[in-house]
Amino acid sequence: MNVQELLKTFGEAAANPRKQMDAYLAAGEKVVLTAPVYVPEEIIHAMGLVPMGAWGADLPLARSKEYFPAFICSIMQSILELGIRGDYKGASAIVIPSLCDSLKCLGENWKYAVPSIPFIPMTYPQNRWGEVGTAFTKAGYERVIADLEKATGAIFQEENLAASIRLYNRHNDAMRRLEQALPLHPEITARQRSDLFKSAFFMKKETHTALVEDLLAQWGEGGQAGEKVPVMTTGILCDSPALLDIFDELGLQIVADDVVAESRQYRTDTPDGMAPLDALSEKFARMGLCSVLYDPKKERLEYVAKTAKDKGAKGVIVVLTKFCDPEEFDYPLLKKACSAAGLPVALVEVDRQMEDFEQARTLLEAFRDTLG
Repeated sequence: MNVQELLKTFGEAAANPRKQMDAYLAAGEKVVLTAPVYVPEEIIHAMGLVPMGAWGADLPLARSKEYFPAFICSIMQSILELGIRGDYKGASAIVIPSLCDSLKCLGENWKYAVPSIPFIPMTYPQNRWGEVGTAFTKAGYERVIADLEKATGAIFQEENLAASIRLYNRHNDAMRRLEQALPLHPEITARQRSDLFKSAFFMKKETHTALVEDLLAQWGEGGQAGEKVPVMTTGILCDSPALLDIFDELGLQIVADDVVAESRQYRTDTPDGMAPLDALSEKFARMGLCSVLYDPKKERLEYVAKTAKDKGAKGVIVVLTKFCDPEEFDYPLLKKACSAAGLPVALVEVDRQMEDFEQARTLLEAFRDTLG
């Protein structure tokens, strides 16, 4: 495939996750849903199952409001809404981590609202360092394995996990190289950039890795920065087509991101030289620079400011998911760190029910004008 065909493939996968899921089910494969964030996909993959992201969708909320209060993250509400509607029908299970209060509520509500798809909790420690932290994480993984075996009939073998870890590390590397290459290709729209990352949730990693590596090979070492205004984005999710189109209309190019659903998840590889399950537990201990992970020194804030400067961004756009407490708590400190680095900050609040982005357009237009 040429570059345009590859971009079309990524776009179709990002826009039609149900089509992807149906193809896997028709091939006789079992699909396991993975909710945000940091579900151990390597374990699911090692058991011969297909991990598929469940990050919700932009849709009106009805039934999920029977289970959630209004003041809760709309990502969680829309995941439950899709489950109740039957949009995930055919999945063998869903794995939901417990890294924030909203995720904990999602898991408990899922058990009653969508009993046809078994809920498997992944309980992570916030204090994840040292022998105690990694032992706790490993125990959580062992619980996930046992529940997956019960729900799907698949068998876990540690040697298969070693192979899956190598594949996921390779995918991490490809995605990091992709992020490095994208600023040199201003012809890639904001929506196409989002598709490159979003499609990874809905495709087998071996398939997605091969496609990304093909794209990088065709790009080679060439490319150059364009005339768009370079900015950095940060947040949980930044995939709304209406919002992304505004970036392009205003001539804003995302040259770096600190978005959970994009680059943030690919920073840490699973280390070599350890038993696979121990290595996967150690990987979680080494993760950081994220609003939903315990970060007593708030190092993510300086990381965002430094990355923006290093990438040549003229400003930082915070895409804040409404009612996301971890991100909201970090915002004042993030703005302070960016201001100290001489970087203007714009805050755009979004949720999964937004239809009118004119206020965001006005804000971003004014922000662009301040960047020169």
